[in-house]
Amino acid sequence: MHKAVLTLARAMALLGGTVLTGLVLLTCVSVAGRVLNGWLHGDLAQSLFPAFAQRLLDMGVGPMLGDFELVEAGMAFAIFAFLPLCQITRGHASVDIFTSRMPDILNRIIGVLVDFTFAAVLILIAHRLHAGMLDKMAYNETTYLIQFPIWWAYAASLGAAVVAALVAVYVAVARVSGYLPDPGEAEL
Repeated sequence: MHKAVLTLARAMALLGGTVLTGLVLLTCVSVAGRVLNGWLHGDLAQSLFPAFAQRLLDMGVGPMLGDFELVEAGMAFAIFAFLPLCQITRGHASVDIFTSRMPDILNRIIGVLVDFTFAAVLILIAHRLHAGMLDKMAYNETTYLIQFPIWWAYAASLGAAVVAALVAVYVAVARVSGYLPDPGEAEL
């Protein structure tokens, strides 16, 4: 079971990384288009090769329409896609300034409480994403510039949040049952 959950978490992280890479490329293309557009409108381009500059501008050289809308939607998905791997490997940032001096049993109890709290919060987030998605569907809300339905972004994030919640529940139950080692005891 652990191997299957770990494989699912890794697959989600790879999917999130692919989406994030696409968003970085989209942003780079948009920024380059914005810079080129400004340069083509500038005095130098207009005085040296005005016809060529105008031809490029007529072709649509410029920033990508709705780039920030796509980045906003994609980033939400990517964040939720990285959470399962982070949870199963205990890769979350932690401050152990106080707990490093506590007995091991107390640290294990705190770890289990954190795991269950994290699972409960992810379940709540997934529930609210589902409710939000249904609202966006009911009102047919779309983005301002490119007019894609907002519920698509909610659905993608919901799918990743559900996987994150399932992995978090698995981690919490597995740590209580002793199936998963505590951090530092063994490599996952």
